[in-house]
Amino acid sequence: MTIQIGERLPAGTLSEFIETDTEGCALGPNSFQVADIANGKTIAIFGLPGAFTPTCSARHLPGYVQLADQLKAKGVDEIWCISVNDAFVMGAWGREQKATGTVRMMADGNAAFTRALGLDADFSKNGMGTRSKRYSMLVQDGVVKQLNVETAGFEVSSAEKLLEQLG
Repeated sequence: MTIQIGERLPAGTLSEFIETDTEGCALGPNSFQVADIANGKTIAIFGLPGAFTPTCSARHLPGYVQLADQLKAKGVDEIWCISVNDAFVMGAWGREQKATGTVRMMADGNAAFTRALGLDADFSKNGMGTRSKRYSMLVQDGVVKQLNVETAGFEVSSAEKLLEQLG
């Protein structure tokens, strides 16, 4: 069952590759409980099939990097990109896309969180196994306020669409 507007994000763990040593975070992959890092924040979350894939690299992630300041001006505290890749891949993709410090590149390596959201998809025919559907959502204090799930292509999960929904 797919998560719905008004529902709380499921419990889960996401990993992020940390590039600079900070208090509480070591260099390299760090794991975070979703409930803990979503608490008290407004977060623009977008999920996509995979790092370094064509539409994800050319349009989806770049849109959120380019519009980050406008999203934050509308009250978004953080922007998360979630993909069924490992933290090393997400970190490398974030560096390549110049997303570091702008978009949190969150890895869901085993697709556990993506499955809990009900947003998993079978990409086996493309040799990619279980991946994420393409989506965006606005989350306030762990509760979904907006949800845009693609049925085909790249139409409703863009940064532009989420910014429009913020008013």
